[in-house]
Amino acid sequence: MKILLISSFLPYPLLSGGNIRLYNLLKYLSKNHEITLVCEKRNYQKESDIKRVEEVCEKVITVPRKKQWSISNILKSAFSNKPFLMVGHDLPEMKKILKDLLLSQKFDLIHVETFYVLHNLPKTDIPIVLAEHNIEHLIYKRFSKNAFFLLRPFLSMDVWKLKREERSAWNKATVLVSVSEKEKELMGRDNVYVIPNGADVEKFKLKKFKKDRIRKILFLGDFKYIQNVDAASWIIKKIWPLVLANNKNTLLWIVGKNVSQKLGDIRGKSVIFEDNPTLQTEKIFQEADILLLKILEAMASGLSVVTTPLGNEGIGAKEGEEILVAKEPWEFANKITDILLDEGKLSEMGKKARSFIEQNYKWEKIAEKLDSVYKRTIK
Repeated sequence: MKILLISSFLPYPLLSGGNIRLYNLLKYLSKNHEITLVCEKRNYQKESDIKRVEEVCEKVITVPRKKQWSISNILKSAFSNKPFLMVGHDLPEMKKILKDLLLSQKFDLIHVETFYVLHNLPKTDIPIVLAEHNIEHLIYKRFSKNAFFLLRPFLSMDVWKLKREERSAWNKATVLVSVSEKEKELMGRDNVYVIPNGADVEKFKLKKFKKDRIRKILFLGDFKYIQNVDAASWIIKKIWPLVLANNKNTLLWIVGKNVSQKLGDIRGKSVIFEDNPTLQTEKIFQEADILLLKILEAMASGLSVVTTPLGNEGIGAKEGEEILVAKEPWEFANKITDILLDEGKLSEMGKKARSFIEQNYKWEKIAEKLDSVYKRTIK
């Protein structure tokens, strides 16, 4: 199958969940399909990053990513019917490239990553698969409620415009892809297929637990995202004091960009912030003992994961065997303490978690699910 894939980001280096997802899907899909990728490139991304993506695509064409926060974009959004996010991804160069490609080549399918670049695609009869990582207007709505009060009316209007454009894009797509059942339900359409995230079981090796050392409880994320800020703040304020009361030789290790800037005011006892870790993610997991909230790659590394019912909802791991599930802060603290006191269980749960990922969430299997969606779409 000849596929045109349009993305709001170049999926390398592998520093974010979106990059990791798209790169690994391309890696396996390219074995059976000829994929041309047209995407935005950020200023920090190098020619070597493009080369890495070219290894898993037939062709890669990049266009410069516009600066989102500019006076020009703010004014365009304020005095037009387009939301701020879409104004920032309105790319004349991408529009021309896509138009020329559609005139010069015959594609069987168009795959679009994130709705806010879809408007750069000329009108076409080719089937479109639109993949959404989030329900964007809900994220912006949450941000607007916490913004400076003078900005809230403008932001509320922008959320309304974003919701309208998001739904309009969904209506234009032949098929929609979500990453979880929750997003599928929120989309409220019949043509949504769930293609979950996966884990690289070759990269993330099963860790070996060492006895009689300080245990590290890890939270990992990019703190430019409000969801990660809120989650880490909740852990520090509500869960960590309860854990520390019964586990003295334990550290809470919070790792990610901008963590000190976003959370410095609430740093607690035995809490370590690391903004620019020298270790890669797979090495960080080898240093940790338990991971909070985040799931797949940690499980692939043989870490015990403690998450919420919602976190495990779309994954389906067995509570108490492959994963630990808690809702209230005291539940988190109790489950963390129980497993820290039983080193055998800590190691055994890690092995079961790893096995569960190998059977269900290898990127190769996730790519096969997306490939089946492609086949249904062009029938």
